[in-house]
Amino acid sequence: MATRKKTVAKRKGRLTVDDVREMALALPSTEERPSYGTPGFRVSDTLFARVLDDDSIVIKVDFDHREALLQSQPDVFEVTPHYQDWPMVIVRLTTVKRPLLQSLLKEAWRRCASAKVLKAQEPTAPKPAAKKKKAPARKRTV
Repeated sequence: MATRKKTVAKRKGRLTVDDVREMALALPSTEERPSYGTPGFRVSDTLFARVLDDDSIVIKVDFDHREALLQSQPDVFEVTPHYQDWPMVIVRLTTVKRPLLQSLLKEAWRRCASAKVLKAQEPTAPKPAAKKKKAPARKRTV
């Protein structure tokens, strides 16, 4: 089995399921759980990406973005009849570039993360310095 992983990882510099796993699990609070018999990636108990096979994954996107992806890069993205009514797009690992896949995974993660998880990821602003209290004004005696 270890030999197979090495072979799969070295396929002509293309992305592999192991690359997808690494990128997805690098996102905060993400866990991997089986989904329909293949690895699925969840945040806040919501699926945001799933492996279909060694050559493709499906990622959650909104319908408008999906349409733009399909029109702009038909060699990378597709939708089968099964996913037509779902906000998901199939990504071909053989043709997608790493930065685009990372961006899509982050966007899908944000769409699915709970408000609590998202808030925990916000950079903390430094607390403003405490204002010095002025001494109470003295009454003047005339």
